[in-house]
Amino acid sequence: MCGICGCGQIEQKHNHTHGSHTHSHDHSDLGEERLIQVEQALLSKNNSYAEQNRAYFQAHHIFTLNLVSSPGAGKTTLLVETIKQLKNAFPIAVIEGDQQTEHDADRIRATGAPALQINTEKSCHLDAHAIGHAVMDLKVADNSFLAIENVGNLVCPSSFDLGEAHKVVVLSVTEGDDKPLKYPDMFHAADLMLINKIDLLPYVDFDIERCIQYAKQVNPDIQIIQLSSTQANNFSAWTTWLSEKVTY
Repeated sequence: MCGICGCGQIEQKHNHTHGSHTHSHDHSDLGEERLIQVEQALLSKNNSYAEQNRAYFQAHHIFTLNLVSSPGAGKTTLLVETIKQLKNAFPIAVIEGDQQTEHDADRIRATGAPALQINTEKSCHLDAHAIGHAVMDLKVADNSFLAIENVGNLVCPSSFDLGEAHKVVVLSVTEGDDKPLKYPDMFHAADLMLINKIDLLPYVDFDIERCIQYAKQVNPDIQIIQLSSTQANNFSAWTTWLSEKVTY
């Protein structure tokens, strides 16, 4: 549970029961300084696990991406089509993150690729410790591609390193083109932005050039690929980028 966005924030009020009566009292005297200390300790511990993961990935030549986005941006559909196009090129495995259900992992398994679902329940992001265990449970092959589909959220996952080679932020045209300015930490942390669902551009109010401008304003080095997860014929830029990284 994290304290960055409040999903696991230290409770300011607690109820205590003594005998037959209950009362509550305020712990707000913990204050902002205490919360900052908790957050720093949490991130430091996570970063330690992330470095262990990264060392393992490098030693076993597992190219790992952390896919992040708002809910509904199309990450799972993107992965399904990616697996279909590249499964004969190299081994692919997927770790899925959602608060509940196995739905996304089931969709991945239907392609023939191994997938493991992590249900975070009340937490809004995956953490490096859970990823380390998932990699062992999934028995990810050497010389392979591992995709981590994070929980749909553009806030906390920006702060939590999982040991990945790159964060890839997926932004669909059904969202606002000003998302990079609204959630700058995520777009600053990402190395690649996939603008997804471009087949819907005629039907939505989304200015791609403005979105790219905003993303470059936040992160001048971010790479950008436009595609649609449901249109296999416009995947070449993405699959070429990915194949070049995996076969390093």
